[in-house]
Amino acid sequence: MHPHKFALWLFMVSIVMIFASMTSAFIVKRSDGGWPEFELPEIFWINSGIIIASSVFMQLAYFSAKKNNLKILKWFLAMTILLGLVFLYAQWKAWGILVENDIYLVSNNVGGTFLYILTGLHGIHLITGIIFLIIVMISTLQYKVHSKSLVRIEMCTTYWHFLGGLWIYLFVFLLFYH
Repeated sequence: MHPHKFALWLFMVSIVMIFASMTSAFIVKRSDGGWPEFELPEIFWINSGIIIASSVFMQLAYFSAKKNNLKILKWFLAMTILLGLVFLYAQWKAWGILVENDIYLVSNNVGGTFLYILTGLHGIHLITGIIFLIIVMISTLQYKVHSKSLVRIEMCTTYWHFLGGLWIYLFVFLLFYH
């Protein structure tokens, strides 16, 4: 295994551990009782579609790189970046909806606090994914990503799919435990 790929997998395992501990803490704290119920912002459903669509574009970008179709590769990478930014914007809007419903980061509503932390932590990792996408896009423009040089785009694709899967996990988790 390429050493950079191994490092990426270690990084993703550490992210899994962080989110596993956070969701475990969520469940333990919720079992204490007195947990205020609230509705999740409906925009989370839209965001789930956005992240799935972005993963499709990322996979298509990878397939384009394998076929040396650099023009299409650039377009699919650009679409993935755009959808990643749209996802972040929608998350920001979701936080605004929470505030409109009197659910704040720091409040007596521990569930709301956990919601901000979980989605914010995912957002931070998504920002790192977008930075990675931009680096791969620059590498593509410099003809460093092609069928004989796929390590960068393979790693980026793996990380982007991981972030999409992490969001789906968080969304389903929050649907059941909000």
